[in-house]
Amino acid sequence: MSEMMLRDAVVRLTLLTRSFEQGGVRIDVLRGVNLAVAPGEIVALLGPSGSGKSTLLQAVGLLEGGFGGRIEIDGVDASALDGDARTVLRRDKVGFVYQFHHLLPDFNAIENVVLPQMVAGKTRGEAEARATELLDALGLGARLDHRPSQLSGGEQQRVAVARALANRPTLVLADEPTGNLDEKTADTVLGQFLELVRGTGSAALVATHNERLALSMDRVVRLHEGVLQ
Repeated sequence: MSEMMLRDAVVRLTLLTRSFEQGGVRIDVLRGVNLAVAPGEIVALLGPSGSGKSTLLQAVGLLEGGFGGRIEIDGVDASALDGDARTVLRRDKVGFVYQFHHLLPDFNAIENVVLPQMVAGKTRGEAEARATELLDALGLGARLDHRPSQLSGGEQQRVAVARALANRPTLVLADEPTGNLDEKTADTVLGQFLELVRGTGSAALVATHNERLALSMDRVVRLHEGVLQ
C-alpha cells in the first residue's frame, strides 16, 4: 500500500486494545492492533473463532466502549467523540453486514432497505429508488414485497447486504457475512457483495475464518494473539 493511501486511510487503528475480566482473570483480546484501510480497498480479517475478530469490528464500528488506543474513521478521531457524535459518525460513514441478517421481520425486503435511508434523511422516493436498484443488482427484483420469513437464507443475506450499502457508506464492515450459508450460496453472495462494494468505491473490512474466501479480497490480515500479522 502506498504512503499516500496510508495517509488518506478510511479507517486507521493505532495501538487498539480491549480487555475483559472473567472470573477474576484479565483476558487481553486485543493487544495493540494497528491497521490502515485505504479508500476502495477490501481487506479480509482472517482468524479462527474466538480470536477477537468480532471484537475488533465492534471497535471499528463504534458499537461499544471500553477500548484503548485510537480509532479514526474518514479522518475523524472517533476516540475523542461523545456518544451522540459517535452515533452520527457511525450512521453517516459505516455500513454493517452480520453473519445473521437481523432484518426486521414485520417489513418486506424493500422496506428493510428503505428504513435506514429515511433515518439518514432521504425522502421515501429516493430511498425506494436506491433500494430497488440494489435489490435488483442482487437478483431480488421479484422478491421486493417478500418478508424475511418468505426468503431463503441466501436471499435474506442479500437483503442485508443491500441495507448495509444503501446509504453509500465510506466503510463497510462484514462479520462472517456468509458463515451461515452453504458453500455454493456463500460464494454467490460474497461475489455479489464484493462487486457492489467495489462499484460504490467503499472500503471494506471483512472478518472470516475461510481462507479460500479471504483470497478473493485485495489484502489479507491475520489476527493472532491479539495483534495483526
